[in-house]
Amino acid sequence: MPAFESIVVVTRRTALEELTLQYNTRANAQFYLEQQAAAIDPGYRGGAFDAYAQAHEAYHAALRLLRQSLPTPARVQVIDRHLVPTFQFDARDLVVILGPDGLVVNTAKYLDAQVMLAFNPDPSRIDGILLPFTIDMAPWMLPKVWEGGCRTRPVSMAQARLNNGQSLLAVNDLFVGARTHVSARYRIACGRRAENHSSSGIIVSTGAGSTGWFQSIVNGACGVAAGVTAARLSRPDPADYRLDWSDPRLYFAVREPFVSRTSQADLVFGRLEKGQELVVTSHMPEGGVIFSDGLEQDALSFPAGAVATIGLADRQARLAVP
Repeated sequence: MPAFESIVVVTRRTALEELTLQYNTRANAQFYLEQQAAAIDPGYRGGAFDAYAQAHEAYHAALRLLRQSLPTPARVQVIDRHLVPTFQFDARDLVVILGPDGLVVNTAKYLDAQVMLAFNPDPSRIDGILLPFTIDMAPWMLPKVWEGGCRTRPVSMAQARLNNGQSLLAVNDLFVGARTHVSARYRIACGRRAENHSSSGIIVSTGAGSTGWFQSIVNGACGVAAGVTAARLSRPDPADYRLDWSDPRLYFAVREPFVSRTSQADLVFGRLEKGQELVVTSHMPEGGVIFSDGLEQDALSFPAGAVATIGLADRQARLAVP
């Protein structure tokens, strides 16, 4: 007997499809790319469009193989990423995701314990950190999982809760700050420590996100510090701070804090142990936001006086693994 009642396949548009939407036709998109490349390099001989076309064909070849591999008796729905926030997932849905990694992240936070089976459609172009299976494994892996023959691995999430009752989940990271490139002003508190900040915002990272945006912040901070101090400060090995997907701990890092008469820069990094929370009070009359996993469209307004309490979410995602 199948372990699930139906399959929901989540896909996303390719870069070429996005360009075609923007410029109305594929030919127009190609013309634009070729013109831009020629403007930059007077000796340009063509080829700017090729990478987009090849990635597009690889993704759709993977999608065809995935469709062919779906168990025959299964009831199947295929939805694009932009429909995920409003789609009503059933408790017994098997959610099949055709990469890249960000698609797993942006799907997981809208699920409630449903199993995700994630395939890497193009290993030559996609890292696949959250994609345990390559698309060539679909013909035998899909029927196996459909019948309940798989292990799952929990993926911890972070949660921001506002004092007005709104909340937001994140699989990789939460951003707290200003919507534009102006300074974010807020009060940050962790345990007994607290201070006022003027910065480019705060990133709160999960285990899954500890090799994403958070890693970029670590790399940049080390490079800047080494350059300014002329010290032999090398970038740390990501293995030294990487957290497991299921780790209950969270990192937080403040981006570009400014020191002034009214703002400090001592409480700029930390690791929240299980049960610990970060409390941020907005001092921004307008433009304050909290968004998750890089999706600015799916954000909470964070105006002056709003209080965000950030910690480990009670809910975990479930990802099928070999």
